[in-house]
Amino acid sequence: MHHLLLREVSDLFQGGASRSVRAGIEHELLARDVSDGSVVSIDRVRRAIRGSSYESWVGFEPGGQVELSLPCSPSVPQLADRWQTTIELLRADCRAAGIELRADPVDDRAVPRQLASHRYVEMERHLDGIGPAGRRMMRRTASTQVCLDWWPGAPGLEQWLLALSAAPFLAAAFARSAGPASRLATWLSVDPSRTAYDDRLLRKADPVAHYAAFAAGAAVFAMPGEDSWRGSFSSWARTHRVTEQAVRHHVSTLFPPVRPRGRYLELRFLDVQPDDVVVPLAALLSRLLYDDEVRRRALRLVLDDGRRQAERWELAALAPEVLADTSSALLSLAEWSVPTRVGVA
Repeated sequence: MHHLLLREVSDLFQGGASRSVRAGIEHELLARDVSDGSVVSIDRVRRAIRGSSYESWVGFEPGGQVELSLPCSPSVPQLADRWQTTIELLRADCRAAGIELRADPVDDRAVPRQLASHRYVEMERHLDGIGPAGRRMMRRTASTQVCLDWWPGAPGLEQWLLALSAAPFLAAAFARSAGPASRLATWLSVDPSRTAYDDRLLRKADPVAHYAAFAAGAAVFAMPGEDSWRGSFSSWARTHRVTEQAVRHHVSTLFPPVRPRGRYLELRFLDVQPDDVVVPLAALLSRLLYDDEVRRRALRLVLDDGRRQAERWELAALAPEVLADTSSALLSLAEWSVPTRVGVA
């Protein structure tokens, strides 16, 4: 294991210094022309929101998906007002420009790649060598991601294990697409060496070492100054000068369902949700990770399920109803209550 890779991963797993309860949202939406449903250019969306109070919080995915990334709030209640105000402004500004923003997890249109950065060009080239799922993921899928604080010590390890273990059940509970063409099925087919939709990260003993091994086995692409290499980081490191920049870049190209980010965890596994479900969803996940008793009960619940993690993910993608009992029990533990129906649309 290269020492720079191990150090980078260790930094990602350091956790915060306190038991803060911040919450952040990353919400991806598909942009359509109001008149004919056609693909909308990124530049057109940029013009629609230029000068707005939230402009700096809007980014874009390769297919033109609009990503609203709100800054972390000190708590979910404080997040709620900012979320409601911002999403209403974003939708209104886009609507005035003839753009409809849709919370659909999968785009049914043929979508060109709109971002041409070196990273995205090389990512697409790498994923094309595996199959068609990479392009679908990059251009035609949308997710709601929640970022929550990661605590130090034993509670932080519980948060990490619960977030990973519960992820398939939560993905199933909030699935808005299912079957071979679902967003989650697409992710399961993208590149298993860098997505880890299995049990390789579910290790109580030394999770840093297991994540570093995951990183070492993932193929490299778009390395600084290197376009032609095809192989794992371990093989790349044997023939190249390894720098902190190269290691940091490579680790940033890993896409597990729960991504370690040092002070916080990024929960990346959910289909995009309707606007009015986003804050209740953040509250649910906060309760699962921040409430000591709920977290421990939830961890026992999912670990007693008896299925292998890879099987859970496959069921969540193809037949989420099979996981309904455990999914419902998880929601009940966290006192889930929202008027909008969740589940496959």
